[in-house]
Amino acid sequence: MDDKQLAEELRLTIGQLVRTVRSADTMPPGEAAILGYLDRSGPLTTADVAQQRGVSHQSAAKAVKELLAQGLVRAEAHPSDGRKLLLHLTSTGRERLAEERQRRADWLSTAIDGALSPEERKTLEAALPLLTRLASHLAGK
Repeated sequence: MDDKQLAEELRLTIGQLVRTVRSADTMPPGEAAILGYLDRSGPLTTADVAQQRGVSHQSAAKAVKELLAQGLVRAEAHPSDGRKLLLHLTSTGRERLAEERQRRADWLSTAIDGALSPEERKTLEAALPLLTRLASHLAGK
């Protein structure tokens, strides 16, 4: 298999894996993604969230409005630009995100246990550093 074929197979497989794991979520993907960004990056504006998600400002604002209504995020005036709001993850939002992440991990763990032999699990574990390095390389572009 050449690099282009490998890349396409990897893209298809990882895409299917991500979509399948996300099916265990109990909240809309956009909202879960915003909570994840705030958890990893700290406070962000709605424009920052839209850019990171690759969606319109309007789409991000709609999801942010829902998260604010649920008390999962809070907004405060931006320290250097009073026209903007800075979004923060609340403790309730952090707990909800942890629950979603645990649900995904549990679901995936069950699948690994049911589908892979002990040797295959070791192969998967050995591949993790390669996948991490590949993801880091792509993120740096």
